[in-house]
Formats: sequence, structure tokens, C-alpha cells
Amino acid sequence: MDLRELDTPALLVDVDRLDRNIAAMAKSFAGSEVALRPHAKTSKCWEVARRQLDAGAVGMTCSTAAEVTWLRAHGVTDLLWANVPVGPGKVALAVEVARQGGLTVTLDSVEAARPLSTAAAEAGVTVPFLLEVNTGHARLGVEPDHAVAAAEAITALPGLRLRGVLTHEGHIAASADRTSLEEAGTAAGERLVAVGEALRLAGHPIDVVSVGSTPGATSAPFVAGVTEARPGTYAYHDANQVRLGSTTIDRCALTVLARVVSVQRDGRAIIDAGVKAMSSDTIAVAGSVGVAVDPAGVPLPGVTFAEANEEHGFLFHSGGFAVGDLVRLVPNHACGTTNMWSHAYAVRRTEVLAEWPIAARY
Repeated sequence: MDLRELDTPALLVDVDRLDRNIAAMAKSFAGSEVALRPHAKTSKCWEVARRQLDAGAVGMTCSTAAEVTWLRAHGVTDLLWANVPVGPGKVALAVEVARQGGLTVTLDSVEAARPLSTAAAEAGVTVPFLLEVNTGHARLGVEPDHAVAAAEAITALPGLRLRGVLTHEGHIAASADRTSLEEAGTAAGERLVAVGEALRLAGHPIDVVSVGSTPGATSAPFVAGVTEARPGTYAYHDANQVRLGSTTIDRCALTVLARVVSVQRDGRAIIDAGVKAMSSDTIAVAGSVGVAVDPAGVPLPGVTFAEANEEHGFLFHSGGFAVGDLVRLVPNHACGTTNMWSHAYAVRRTEVLAEWPIAARY
């Protein structure tokens, strides 16, 4: 099938770009002492995760309980749940999967750890965990100066075993330029390594020192002492990664296919893909909803995807659009866009190869 035959909007994955992205990231870690554990949240697609594992990933990183369940069902037995399992359902899942082996969770406080400890002890299970450390992003994570005290309090509880430390260096994306971003990524890695060393000196066996982000994948993982990297967006890349200098537009594998449905007003074409197709994530920061490219994936000069409603997008242009024209849209954030869809079409140039299910969505 040619993609021109697809109903729109439709989510597309360029398999050649996908495979190149996966191979390039795997090559960057080949021969190093840093393991690659990709984030499943970017694709939520087994066809993508399978390719990452086949390329040498040691396991997968999960954000949600649904991702843990989905990947276990596909036989992946080395999972990191990079989120704090708070709430009865998440605690029960963590204990049950830990009983089977191959799951490590994340904790950043004794308050979050207590219910998990109680459930694990009652089940006669030991749940491995990484202590999340704030290296600048200020989302989850204990402050570095409080890490030893937090580890002491959590490991005093039954049913829990500390394996190492983890951070998400998401704050580096706010850097002024690529040089500053690389420096910030290195600094985040150094902070985490220092925390790991402080925990070792306090008597804790720290085997895992895990960093995670696509923009930081060229800096933080290569600090001496880091053992693992958890990039996610790299499989698809997106317009944000282009802006950050992590990639170029010709490596972006994920696009939304749309059609022009109205050209009633000069300089503005209306398409049938809005925020329900693209996700509104990071629109304010990017100043657009995404980047418009032609059906072959080549950027359209002078076209700005500046606004969107739920089901409609607004392309501002200098002329040339007609009703029925096809356009592909590179999303700002691939992960948020994926979660809007139940399936994607694998394509090579303009040929549709297969339909791939997307799982573990909210």
C-alpha cells in the first residue's frame, strides 16, 4: 500500500530511519563499560523494543505499571521501573514481578518505601531498588547531600535491597547551546557518581550508576563510574531533539500523516491533525506544534505548523497548498505523541509495510 491510501491522520514510523537510530546509539556504547537500557515509553511498541534488544540493549526501562506488564508478557526479564511505585496496585505489581525476578524499582524516600517494604516482607520477597538522586532536574530524587541518610533509612526496612543510584538529567535541555548542554550532562553524571561513591563509603554495595536522557547520551554516560544509560527518544528522535542539536531532521523517524482540508484564507491551510494527533506537550517551549515535511520526509520551506485545536492544525505558508494535499508532521515530543495512538504504520519512503500495535497507553 502507498501511504497516500491511508486514512488521515495516521502515525508513521520510517523503518530505515528507526533502524539507523537504533544502530547508531548501540554503536556509541559498544566496547564501553556502560550498558544501554532504552526507555520503552518512547515507542510502547514491541517491534521497536525488539529491535533495541536485538541491537544489544541489556533490558528495558519502564515508566508505568502497564509498561512493566506489557514487556514481561513479551518475555523481557530485565526491567527497570524508573518511577516510584506508590499506591496499592503499583506496590502489588512490584512485589509480584520481583517475586518472578528481573525487576528493579526506583525509590527516593522512606515514606514511599514503607508500603512496598511491608508488602514485600509479607510476601517473603526482596525487591531490588535504585535510589533516585536529583542532579538538577528537581522532579523525583533525593538531594545529593541527603542520599546517604535516605539510603540508611530505606535499607533499614525489610524486603528491600539497594542496588545503586539513578538520575534523569532532564534539566540539561534548558541549556543555552549544545556546548553548555554537554557540560551540564557531564556535571550531572559527576554528581551521581559522587553520590554512589559516598554510599559505598557508608557501606552500601553500589553496582548500578544509571543516567538517562537522549540529549545527555553523549555526555553523562561517559563520566567515569557511570554503568548504565537510559535514553528513549533516540529511537524516533523528534523536533525537540533537532532543536537541541541531538540529531538532524532527516533522522526523525516518527511523523503524523495529515491532509489539507481547507484553504479558505490566504496564507493558512487547515489540516486534519491537531493536538489529539500530535500531543500538546512542549508546544509552548517550541513555539510550534511540530515541523511540516512532505510525503517523502523532506522539510517544507516557508511552512510553519504554528497552532492546533483538537482535530485541526494550522499551517502558515506563502502559498501552494490545495485541499487534499498530504503533509507529514514531525512532532515536538515523540513520547507524548506515541501515547495518543493505538497503532502506527511502518513505512519505507512512501510504501506502507505493516501496522504495528502500540501498547501500555493510558
